[in-house]
Amino acid sequence: MSDATVREVAGNGLWHNNPALVQLLGLCPLLAVSSTVANALGLGLATMMVLIGSNTIVSLIRNHVNDAVRLPVFVIIIAAFVTCAELLMKAYTYDLYQILGIFVPLIVTNCAILGRAEAFASKNNVGLAALDGVMMGMGFLLVLVALGAIRELLGQGTLFVDMHFLFGPIAVNWLIQPFGPNYSFLIIVLPPGAFLVTGLLIALKNIIDNVLKVHVDKSRNKPIKGAKRVRTTGHIS
Repeated sequence: MSDATVREVAGNGLWHNNPALVQLLGLCPLLAVSSTVANALGLGLATMMVLIGSNTIVSLIRNHVNDAVRLPVFVIIIAAFVTCAELLMKAYTYDLYQILGIFVPLIVTNCAILGRAEAFASKNNVGLAALDGVMMGMGFLLVLVALGAIRELLGQGTLFVDMHFLFGPIAVNWLIQPFGPNYSFLIIVLPPGAFLVTGLLIALKNIIDNVLKVHVDKSRNKPIKGAKRVRTTGHIS
């Protein structure tokens, strides 16, 4: 893998082609369970695990699967990894699994995962496919956690509630209540708040992209300092 290719894959997953902010795929769990950081982190980690595993296996078998059954095979692979993630959550984070409910098995139908299997993993080697899974999963996870943090903070006035569901008793005292125990802003906790915050995050990304583009354009058009060679033609008397 060349450095340029690795940078491109990483940049696409984390920013330029982020599945949540650019592709706008997998928004169902993004909007449904992102009411707290704990919920968002749990589902984001499960999704990233499935992305990495499915991308790797799809890349390994890409030359041995007939086009007629390619998509059903991809779905079966994704379903197998989702089952593994579900069993792991039942074994180690059962309370969080109960909160997330149906959205863990629904990872099977996440368009972002099937889309990466079809558009990237089935056309590239194992290393790049696994890296794409890591970066796309990380990009989805970061947006999910950011959305959960904003909604939890502005909606409930808390941060890191129920983190012990993921990290055990050590995280019981991680709870932060900057606005006091009685703060509540209901609309942010409800689904309309999820749409509102997601739209603001997308707008913020577009603003940053535009600022960076203007900066790059100015850098390219910046005049070169120093003496310049001037060529003259014709007869001088």
